[in-house]
Amino acid sequence: MEGVSFDVGEGQIVGLIGPNGAGKTTLFNCLSRLYTPDQGEILFEGQSILHKAPHQVAKLGIGRTFQNLALFQTMTVLQNVMIGVHSRTRSGFFSHALRLPWVHREERKIRDAAMEWISFLDLESMVNHPATGLPYGTLKRVELARALSGGPKLLLLDEPAGGLNHEEVAVLGDLLRSIRAHRRVTMLLVEHHMSFVMGISDRVVVLDFGRKIAEGSPAEVQRDPGVIRAYLGEESP
Repeated sequence: MEGVSFDVGEGQIVGLIGPNGAGKTTLFNCLSRLYTPDQGEILFEGQSILHKAPHQVAKLGIGRTFQNLALFQTMTVLQNVMIGVHSRTRSGFFSHALRLPWVHREERKIRDAAMEWISFLDLESMVNHPATGLPYGTLKRVELARALSGGPKLLLLDEPAGGLNHEEVAVLGDLLRSIRAHRRVTMLLVEHHMSFVMGISDRVVVLDFGRKIAEGSPAEVQRDPGVIRAYLGEESP
């Protein structure tokens, strides 16, 4: 990455786009602390996160979905979503082993928090179904529910529309707008589905070969000559 810099304002949906190999996933992995950049700074609410471990970043309020689904296939939808809630609980191995009374109360709260997002994302009918065997579009919503159940202030979405059909993409767009409006979750999304990005984003950042080549409203980015060249190539003389 070469000096990439941009801001994501509270309550915004920002799209991060670029051709294959542009550096989008690398940037996401830096933001979620899977990678550590050689230089530069990453600030969240004015605080550096470069010295934070991934689980510490989650506790700060940064959640993430993945391009390749990272669900536990033999666990139920409810169990998968409950895992996301555990990122902001205080019980650990020993408290569970000792079966302390407050652990039972916390487990009920975890279940209730998970069920709230399961209901919000219309997954109640398969709450006790194992992840394996569910349609791909449904699994995408399960992963979204798990990421949201951790209570993120900022949600990183890695190709949320990938593999979805036209109808499912439209439903996803409505869901993300509703989450932003009613739950005040800020979102940064990497996506190849251009009409989806342009239709949902307040601002769009464009990368190419590890450099930022454009930033602005969807309309501004679509008209940018550098963006057109990056996606379509130089015109023949």
